[in-house]
Amino acid sequence: MGAVPSTPRATRPQDSAEYLIGTFVGEKSFPLSSSYWQKLLELPLNLEWPAHRVDQACDLLAHNNIYTRHLAKILIHLAWSLQECVSTSDAPPSTFLKAINAASLSSIFLKYMIETANSCTFEELYMSLDENEAKAGNFSQDHDIAHLVMGTVLNYIGKVDVSPNTYQLHQQLLVFLLTAFSTQLISGPSPGPMDVHPFIDAAMSQESTLVGLVVHKLLLNYIARPLLTYSSASFMIFPEGDQPGVLQRVSSAAANIMLLPLNFFSRSSSEASRSPLADISQHFLLILIHYHKCLEEEPLKDQNEEIAIPHLAHRENTYFSENPYRKALESARDVEFDRTDIEGNAHSAPLVRFPFASLYDVLGMSLADETAILLLYSFVHGNADFLEYVLVRTDIDTLLMPMLETLYNASKRTSNQIYMVLIILLILSQDSSFNASIHKLTISSVPWYKERLLHQTSLGSLMVIILIRTVKYNLSKMRDVYLHTNCLATLANMAPHVHRLSSYASQRLVSLFDMLARKYNKLSDQKIDKTPIENGELVEDNLPEDTSTELHIFTDFLRIVLEILNSILTYALPRNPEVVYAIMHRQEVFQPFKDHPRFNELLENIYNVLDFFNSRMDALTTGGEWSVETVLQVIITTTRSWRGESMRIFTQLHFTYEQESHPEEFFIPYVWQLAISNGAFSFNGSSINLFPIDVPVDEEMIYERQSSDLNRLSVSVQEEEV
Repeated sequence: MGAVPSTPRATRPQDSAEYLIGTFVGEKSFPLSSSYWQKLLELPLNLEWPAHRVDQACDLLAHNNIYTRHLAKILIHLAWSLQECVSTSDAPPSTFLKAINAASLSSIFLKYMIETANSCTFEELYMSLDENEAKAGNFSQDHDIAHLVMGTVLNYIGKVDVSPNTYQLHQQLLVFLLTAFSTQLISGPSPGPMDVHPFIDAAMSQESTLVGLVVHKLLLNYIARPLLTYSSASFMIFPEGDQPGVLQRVSSAAANIMLLPLNFFSRSSSEASRSPLADISQHFLLILIHYHKCLEEEPLKDQNEEIAIPHLAHRENTYFSENPYRKALESARDVEFDRTDIEGNAHSAPLVRFPFASLYDVLGMSLADETAILLLYSFVHGNADFLEYVLVRTDIDTLLMPMLETLYNASKRTSNQIYMVLIILLILSQDSSFNASIHKLTISSVPWYKERLLHQTSLGSLMVIILIRTVKYNLSKMRDVYLHTNCLATLANMAPHVHRLSSYASQRLVSLFDMLARKYNKLSDQKIDKTPIENGELVEDNLPEDTSTELHIFTDFLRIVLEILNSILTYALPRNPEVVYAIMHRQEVFQPFKDHPRFNELLENIYNVLDFFNSRMDALTTGGEWSVETVLQVIITTTRSWRGESMRIFTQLHFTYEQESHPEEFFIPYVWQLAISNGAFSFNGSSINLFPIDVPVDEEMIYERQSSDLNRLSVSVQEEEV
């Protein structure tokens, strides 16, 4: 389509629609008050254009928009249509149709213009009207168009309930918002003060009351998971054959989402329970709360000349403004627990209240999805009340079991997903009541665990087994230090509270030490013939830097495992006879490190335990064979006389999770990757600068690329005196 189509016969509505679209993208500028806009937005847009014609139409509008300002005008009409929908209690269907059409057309053309923008300031959008045209259309030039549109769209979403009549408009408006916010995809991964995001910045400047309403509605959409009934979808547009229509372009977010509801009705009942509105609400909420606006402080000035020194205004002179949506989510409260602020703090805005129990249940059913994992992380890390609610639930297996299954299937999951699960587990393990309660909850069976039948095992034992398995998988496949650290940190937090650890979990714990010890010995032997030894210890300064660093890392890992064993033996030995048995059964793995200067102090307690129980066993030796059951019974009996006076008390390690100073460099690309990969939004890959879009075939390369982002999240260690 290289030119405006000729006017078709009036008796053919389809041709009339083509004419109106052709006029919209053409050279002629229609005033804001023209009746043309009414015709355009009220006509059913049932065109069946192939994708290349849609691209031609978008390209034509991008060329002519500088003169016509039709993109700005249709956005203004979108705002006016939404104002009419909100102000009229019983708005006719034509009002909703106008708003849906305006949002659909705006999404398609706006996305194309963002994808093809030549500047990072997006001047090509031309979001303004000249003075005369604004007056003629009763539009005040004092109104910023982006702010007006964001205000009306968010106001509709926040204030209008989802119903069969409004479902389609709610969904299309969320598509439009994702489209408008996609300017982030053009920017680099590190937000800077020169970044321009007119629509999302306008959303951030809305009143706090509206912010709370929007967060509340998005959460309710996710929890309630509303579905579009078949009868209410009768006006949806379907092309003939395989050619997409203008509103169904495969590469457009508008088309992708509009087709989803009926697609789901034709599938299995389990898939039909999914809600497209819930999914897109979840993605949009995550994009909202993880946005960071980078601002620049006043530039430094030369004291003598009082002249700004621009070259000194680097990143250290920038800061991030507060995100009101993130603040609203973090201060959200349980609707069923209406307590006053203990400290008597006054809140600057109404609190978001929703049922924590419902969110908990929905998350428990959805944690196989990576996006749900990120939403859970956002709550347990940011909202202290929700974290407290999770910790007091007696059915914590609702959340833990799907997360442990995700770790079990690590080879089929992204490294980001694995890492977020481990961070959630680390956050939970910071609470002593959690560490105690997981050993009191018995899991009857674990059907997805294939290596061994696990019947009537405690949730705590299963968690130990899976964390150790994750370490072993990481060591053989991924080799990521931070993943190791998170697994071992969680195990260390759990250790003092271990109760009746299963035989299999106890065996895996000792085998973990053996595996890390063999890796340590291998590194030590690599340069043993060429590196001097002082006092029986390798002088690491003379090793190659990579080997020396890795040797130091595995030294720390071995020490952490020894501290885990020390904590169990020091604080929970009588409750864990299986751990004692596992250490006795594999006591030879500790022997090479007994006199090692890095480990000998941590092995003192282990050998105190071994000496005590070995002596009792020797005293009972009859010369016959000892069965496992007999040895275990002797250990259980012997623990009654165990006093532990000879045990050396070490400072207890307590690991906590803390975000790095610039978490936005990880989370902003991550939330958009999830939105695109899950089909909530589509974008021209060649235009994306926010994250790499090429997919290497080598698994290790994929992991290393993702791991470089994950390393921006960190774990800190604090020593607490016992």
